[in-house]
Amino acid sequence: MSAELHPSIVALVSLAANIASNHPNQGLCQIDKLKHYGVSDEQVNTVIEIARHIRDEANQKLDASFDEALAKCRQPAGKPLGIPVASASGACCTPTASGQSCC
Repeated sequence: MSAELHPSIVALVSLAANIASNHPNQGLCQIDKLKHYGVSDEQVNTVIEIARHIRDEANQKLDASFDEALAKCRQPAGKPLGIPVASASGACCTPTASGQSCC
């Protein structure tokens, strides 16, 4: 037996996920639903704050990880960086589904 979530909880989760994932729709379609369900502006603002914090923290960690990896592959001027492109074992650059290179 599955426990169904109240639609207001689903709308809050959807709003947060859209914000945290940088979805182009930003979860704005959930705002009217939340008002209809009686969710207060303060509760919505709390969810928005948490979602933005998670998104920003993830971006900071990705940037730090990228900067660390970049520093490891830097070479003196005139020498290649040694960054792997496509390989059978998984790579930093793979073609799109139609075969277009992203590098």
